[in-house]
Amino acid sequence: MSIVIRKAKKDDASQVVSLIYEAIGEIANRLTGESDVNKVLEQLEALFCREDNRHSYLNTYVAVKENQPQNVLGILVLYSGIDGLNMDTNLKKWLEQKNSPIIQIDPEAHLDEFYVDTICVHESCRGLGIGTILLQFAEEIAKQNGFYKLSLNVETEKFSAISLYERVGFVVTEPWTIIDEPFHHMVKKL
Repeated sequence: MSIVIRKAKKDDASQVVSLIYEAIGEIANRLTGESDVNKVLEQLEALFCREDNRHSYLNTYVAVKENQPQNVLGILVLYSGIDGLNMDTNLKKWLEQKNSPIIQIDPEAHLDEFYVDTICVHESCRGLGIGTILLQFAEEIAKQNGFYKLSLNVETEKFSAISLYERVGFVVTEPWTIIDEPFHHMVKKL
């Protein structure tokens, strides 16, 4: 199976959003200001199709089979720590316009890091090396953008994910909190 990583397109919205939701879970509720799962997914799709936030299609890459480029097997959302701050300001404004509860949006990366916000492989494709391919791709994008550190946050109890990240060279550098939940901040020097 030949895997290709390509830039996400707006047409990928429903496939990508389901994987984003699987990866970030209830954090999506707070980022969208919604509690009903269908509303959360609908609002995540709206965010994906916009150009000014973390989960925009502009920050998203998808893994596909070379001969089936329309079927998303995995996703990668990444951007610089600096861009993350600007996008968070836009998200706050969007939530205000929706009259949603305003939340504290915690920074997720240091300013000198290129940040993997979300990575998720479709359940039927796990164990095929797609996650590793996506992380290797993230390293290349970080280098192309002049960064020497690639970072991510992982929930403290996601042991298989932590193991994957350590296997490809990430190390836990500090505890991190995102919307009152504990995470490990992991960094790979490039």
